[in-house]
Amino acid sequence: MTAPERVDQALLTCAVVLVLIAGGLLLARIWKGPSMLDRAISLDVCAALIIAGLGAKSAFARDPFYFPIMLVLAFLGFTGSVGIARFIAVRDRPRDPAGSPPHSDDPQEGSR
Repeated sequence: MTAPERVDQALLTCAVVLVLIAGGLLLARIWKGPSMLDRAISLDVCAALIIAGLGAKSAFARDPFYFPIMLVLAFLGFTGSVGIARFIAVRDRPRDPAGSPPHSDDPQEGSR
């Protein structure tokens, strides 16, 4: 094994170890997350860690087989994040003190 191959091997091993440590910390954050938003963000980061792990495996094996899978996972992670953000935005919309949704007395507002 040549020196560049040993360096590649060491860097890939460090990358896998860091992904595993980040995964453990991520599971702790999902478990302890004080709010639903923390848990949602943690699940989005989980998708990113899976993609990083597949990238490290692909680099380790020098096989491009996992690239389309990583692309699909990135798309699913993005759409999941957007869906969660829209759900939380609707749920956390401000209300007036009486508890009803805000509205206007202007009849022209709905036609704009």
